[in-house]
Amino acid sequence: MTNETSRTWWQQEIFYQIYPASFKDSNNDGIGDLPGITAELPKLKELGITTIWLSPVYKSPMVDNGYDIADYQAIDPRFGTMTDFDQLMATAKDLGIKVVMDLVVNHTSDQHRWFQAALKNPASPYRDFYIFRQGHDGQPPNNWRSNFGAGSSWTAVPGEPNTYYHHVFSPQQPDLNWENPKLRQAIYSMINWWLAKGLAGFRVDAITFIKKDQDFASITPDGSDGLGKVKRKTENRPGLDQFLKELNVATFKPANAVTIGEASGVAYDQLGDFIGENGYFSMIFDFHYADIDVASGSEWFKQTNWTPKMLGKAIAKSQLAIQKVGWGANFLENHDQPRSLSKYIREPQYRNAIGAKALALLYFGLRGCPFIYQGQELGMVNAVRTNIDQFNDLSAHDNYRRALAEGYSEADALACVNRRSRDNARTPYPWDDSQNGGFNAGHEPWLPLAKQAAGVNWQAEHDDPNSVWTFYQTLCRLRNASPLRADLIEGDFAPLDAHNDNVIAYARGQHVQIFVNLSSKPAAVDLPAGHVWLNNYSDVGTSLQPYQAILIEVK
Repeated sequence: MTNETSRTWWQQEIFYQIYPASFKDSNNDGIGDLPGITAELPKLKELGITTIWLSPVYKSPMVDNGYDIADYQAIDPRFGTMTDFDQLMATAKDLGIKVVMDLVVNHTSDQHRWFQAALKNPASPYRDFYIFRQGHDGQPPNNWRSNFGAGSSWTAVPGEPNTYYHHVFSPQQPDLNWENPKLRQAIYSMINWWLAKGLAGFRVDAITFIKKDQDFASITPDGSDGLGKVKRKTENRPGLDQFLKELNVATFKPANAVTIGEASGVAYDQLGDFIGENGYFSMIFDFHYADIDVASGSEWFKQTNWTPKMLGKAIAKSQLAIQKVGWGANFLENHDQPRSLSKYIREPQYRNAIGAKALALLYFGLRGCPFIYQGQELGMVNAVRTNIDQFNDLSAHDNYRRALAEGYSEADALACVNRRSRDNARTPYPWDDSQNGGFNAGHEPWLPLAKQAAGVNWQAEHDDPNSVWTFYQTLCRLRNASPLRADLIEGDFAPLDAHNDNVIAYARGQHVQIFVNLSSKPAAVDLPAGHVWLNNYSDVGTSLQPYQAILIEVK
């Protein structure tokens, strides 16, 4: 437990993730942009957030929506210019909003000048910036399957027989060779260049993949394709700690930057290394409960039949493990996850303001920094698509093909992809009820809007005291400027037994207790006496109504 004076600055932040292509299109070309974000920053300030996280705006061919970077120190023209970026930084500073960017250093785009130089000349020093290996008998160097579900994690080098390069993700995202000190220095100097521009820090993408097992040995197959998951030899492997320590000392630590690691594959007993007092990052995202609906990591066509009890246990396990050593980053949605209303609320009739507020309170009260993903504060739901060709997302197509190969029918494969596709979170933000939801002035957006219920847009909700947006604004105020602030920021997390399998309950600090009924059945619960600060129904009875969520200040 830290006291008020020694608390690290970033523990007080409320983060808001912006997916730039879908936030606001200022020049009506169908793609959201930096000037669009800058124009809407006052609305985010009014919501109560304190830091924005921008998904990638770097120069990119956009094979993986900007996570394939062709130039780390340039803004992609579809988002604007570096001048636009500097203007965004200046406006954010005036509003008291900090800016965090995505840092993608496991791989680059195959269009990056380093990789192009490596392909052009096997003797180029840039050849050693990436991972090239010889194949065997016309086959790749080993049987690792790429993380995006379909095919080998090796691609043949054109014009060089029996030579392959490695990619944990798509073939257009060649992995960087972190074993090379010169590559590492080039990365550090790029990071420090951005920090000098005034960034508060980074969300660090896929960082547990930067260390590969150097034996590059084949593994036991785990699918009908004869391949095995690449993560078994490339995710959180021995030796990763040396890279992460060096990265922190060379960049983040001297700048007192906030870092949020996307650190998949980290076991709870390793958390101290990652987020402890001398950890590599300020906090990490924990995917253990976020992925409760999928049977196995990256292959989200295999889905589970989870229960509220299972979810409550997973949240408590995560919170208690993180609390022991450091700080957490709490989220329900991001650019890689489906909409939480569609995912966590089983009954469609509760995928409305009631359900959205229940989920909001459930996660926002947890110990750590809350992350809001654009549109989550409106209660947006998934899109429904009727054909695989309607999906933009690379991994949606890969998972659809894998599902078919594993014997799923086309209808079942499409249903899985509809539930889990990353496109669900990437549809344009609805600002009002005009054409294209006010995202732009009518040009067809890069991704069609997802159909929402009437009134699910910023304008309608901003003017409605009972809206999901207003509920999120209240949550921000409770955390940042209320008598409960100390408990909600400092207070330890403790699970409570509500004696009902559908109710998730927990305490924060000395005075805060939260009860959430995550089902369509009323739940008899013995609520403590105290002041009700938040309630997504108009009253409190002897039992919790379907999807009722309550925050009580106990005496």
